[in-house]
Amino acid sequence: DKPPFFLFFSLHDIHVPRVPHPRFVGKTPMGPRGDTIVEIDWCVGEIVKALDKHGLTNNTLIIFTSDNGPVIDDGYQDDSVKLLGDHKAAGPLRGGKYSTYEGGTRVPFIVTWPGTVKPGESDALVCQVDFISSFASMTGVKISSDAAPDSFDTMAALLGESKTGRETLVEQARGLALRKGQWKYIPGSGQGKKKQAGELYNLADDLGEKNNVIDKHPKIAEEMDALLEKIKKDGRSRP
Repeated sequence: DKPPFFLFFSLHDIHVPRVPHPRFVGKTPMGPRGDTIVEIDWCVGEIVKALDKHGLTNNTLIIFTSDNGPVIDDGYQDDSVKLLGDHKAAGPLRGGKYSTYEGGTRVPFIVTWPGTVKPGESDALVCQVDFISSFASMTGVKISSDAAPDSFDTMAALLGESKTGRETLVEQARGLALRKGQWKYIPGSGQGKKKQAGELYNLADDLGEKNNVIDKHPKIAEEMDALLEKIKKDGRSRP
């Protein structure tokens, strides 16, 4: 038997300043940004190869994810915008890094565990902060009630055993937003002439957050606003 292990591998490659290793320079027509993406693929591939080599693949849970949505131009002159072409980094989502819209808060999330996780897709609502409670549950570790107050046990969703994750999720970028089921609520902000009204989107049929339906569903917006305020006041979302 091989001893259990945990590896957190933080990939800097795609983060600015984007500086690909010489062996990857020029591998794509998209400049440093594209080259660093290829470098990421290589790095992840090397980890997987090491697991295969040591016979650990079937007994290892791998999660590949990102800390925020994409940003093309982040203040560095690396021709990322010029060489982007028709590629849409956020796909059909609105916004990107720094944005409260789904393009900024919804991130890549790939889970693999051969023999345990079946191939497929899931719409379960989960968050990286749930790793704490989920991994504690998986390993039989009990966490105190005052630890990780926003972390929920979503292990069943992570393993594809359940289509249900958490019920609500507070999202944060430049401001807060609240997800609940198919609904996404963004509170109004500012005062006076600069005051902006709140926003409500039905992600079930408007993933790109193009149609603000807060005027059509004021009660839903009011309920979500009250819930968001309660979470802020309580300082936690987990009971």
